[in-house]
Amino acid sequence: MKYLFVIIFFFIVSCDGFKSKNSTSDTPEYGVIKISVDESFKPVIEDQLKVYKSSNPNTNIIVSYKSEVDCFNDLLNDSTRLIIVSRGLTKKEIEYFRATLSFKPQFDIVAYDGVAAIVNKNSTDSTFTLNDLKEILAGQKNITVILDGTNATSTVKYLQDSILMGAEFGKNVKAVNGSNSVISTIKQNTNAIGFIGNSWVNNIFDEVQLRNFDKIRLALIECKKCGESGYFAKASQATLTNGQYPLARPLYYIVKENRLGLGTGFANFLSLERGQLIFRRSSLVPANLNFNKRVSRLKEK
Repeated sequence: MKYLFVIIFFFIVSCDGFKSKNSTSDTPEYGVIKISVDESFKPVIEDQLKVYKSSNPNTNIIVSYKSEVDCFNDLLNDSTRLIIVSRGLTKKEIEYFRATLSFKPQFDIVAYDGVAAIVNKNSTDSTFTLNDLKEILAGQKNITVILDGTNATSTVKYLQDSILMGAEFGKNVKAVNGSNSVISTIKQNTNAIGFIGNSWVNNIFDEVQLRNFDKIRLALIECKKCGESGYFAKASQATLTNGQYPLARPLYYIVKENRLGLGTGFANFLSLERGQLIFRRSSLVPANLNFNKRVSRLKEK
């Protein structure tokens, strides 16, 4: 009986050890996690994931690209611990998570993006004031608007909140399935304007994006911060940095972890130098890197 007790004891210990070893929580260098990302940020996040995976080969970040509202639904129903979207948490959402989780999810801005306006290469009109955009989106002008979905994508929400000031879209506004479909539709329509995330069209290192400019071009939008009227700018890293392109928005991570897990590890990667440089390479504006000009003097001998 004594020996039986010893055997049972070691069996329990070994089982607990096995369970502990195999149920180890994910870390920034190890494990699997599902994340949800607003589809309009897909190109730049794909670049970020590629570099993160190369540096941390024992990680597997399974990403689902969807509308912003679906990303928040995933966060609320525990389908994911990390989302990447165009806004942070509201006070009401923070209170909800504190009540249900006993802690507040962390969130921060990691970059600034633009909602790029694109038109067909042969379009007769590619210069718009903000009032023009408001009238077009409201259906008061005979121009078809192509958006990346109807289910509250960040692009749809931005245009409705910032340009229409909450008003309804006109009947001329058409939804297609994602940003690639917006580009494809504009290629075939000379009387349309499309709106997509800046990283879908402005990455000069992406050959597919460069080829798209055989059939599309970036529209010029009225600059409200240029001091004088009559100035227009197209979406680019430079115009976003200088505040010249008006359709600008932030890119946030929201991570629901109170430990150093894989979600927190990837969020930190986006915030630190390597991730910030990837944002810069993808024509977004890094939120945490300052590109200061320094004056230096060289003495000739």
